[in-house]
Amino acid sequence: MCFIIHVTQDPNPTFFPKNNEAFHGTARRLRVGIVGCRIGHRHALAFARLPALFEVKAVCDIDADRARAVADGLGGVDWMQSYDELLGRGGLDLVSICTPPYLHFKQISQALQAGCHVICEKPLVGSLRELDQLATLGANNHARIVPVFQMRFGGGLQKLKRLVEDGVAGRSYLATIETAWRRTEEYYEVPWRRTWKGSLGGCLLGHAVHAHDMLTYINGPVARVRAIAKTLVNPVETEDCATASLEMSDGSLASLSVTLGSVVELSRLRFCYENLVAESNLAPYDCSSDPWKFVGASAEIEKQIRETLLDWKSGPEGYDAQFLDAYRVIREGEQGVARLSDARASIELASALYHSAQCDETVYLPIRPEHPAYSGFHSAENRVLGGACGTTDGAHGS
Repeated sequence: MCFIIHVTQDPNPTFFPKNNEAFHGTARRLRVGIVGCRIGHRHALAFARLPALFEVKAVCDIDADRARAVADGLGGVDWMQSYDELLGRGGLDLVSICTPPYLHFKQISQALQAGCHVICEKPLVGSLRELDQLATLGANNHARIVPVFQMRFGGGLQKLKRLVEDGVAGRSYLATIETAWRRTEEYYEVPWRRTWKGSLGGCLLGHAVHAHDMLTYINGPVARVRAIAKTLVNPVETEDCATASLEMSDGSLASLSVTLGSVVELSRLRFCYENLVAESNLAPYDCSSDPWKFVGASAEIEKQIRETLLDWKSGPEGYDAQFLDAYRVIREGEQGVARLSDARASIELASALYHSAQCDETVYLPIRPEHPAYSGFHSAENRVLGGACGTTDGAHGS
């Protein structure tokens, strides 16, 4: 296995102003350790494309061959099989966590206690309780946690964000979010993917999470949820098909559909507003990028769309843009495009979806600590045995 490193051109000023000292390479680079080299190799390549900002010092994976391959691709950096050894070596500013979900809470905690900032893949953790504990731990250790929501940085989605924020779109009516992917038995040969304990959830948490995050990124918080989730495609513990109806805090509606049994894979985001309709491309794993379609309600609105996007300049997307944004959050204390509060909103929505599906209830957000869904995702069997269903009166926001 080998990895070819490409260096990107100048970052898009939208994400990284050229008058910033880091752009010119005069700021101290963040020294990075990566744990989990399956997805972590993608992080490694993105960090390597940003050499003025990041320096990968070591990589870690329980599979020695995988760790060695990523290390060699980065020019021979240190590699190891022990996470404790990675943290114990010292000299790290940032840990990039790309391990299975069930390890995230413990590994983020360890990194924060070691004085490191954290970038972590989705899902960040398995409950609102764990996320709030990590937020406190990070604040106490003066360390930042950056969740990976790389799809937010796609050019098409960012254009829609501008049209909404500039008031061109008008009032939101309805959004439809479709995630139709295919996962066969081969995918589940990795044992942790088959179980609640290993994956923390199924298609709602591990597959459609980015599409659902893009919904809330554009249209804001969710007010209430009603969901159905079933296991229809593969003999696994977690759900692989789901539908949900949402009311957003602004009064608009949204529908979610997810399956891991689609022979033709696609992701589709469609937003209906007072003044325009916006529709993504159908690429299953790149739907936030261009091309997107924007159709105005009149010739005047079409003109406003063109004028609003007239000075649009394409820039980095995906992990490159995410890590540029993370640098600004960590080094400069900026708010960032992908924040810990966004990870909390994502976990809260997933919590509501699971509780609604498993208990056949409408769930109102925000979810408070006394709500049974605050403490985590569980199988329907555990929900019933644990008495979590039918106990939500007075435990949700109004």
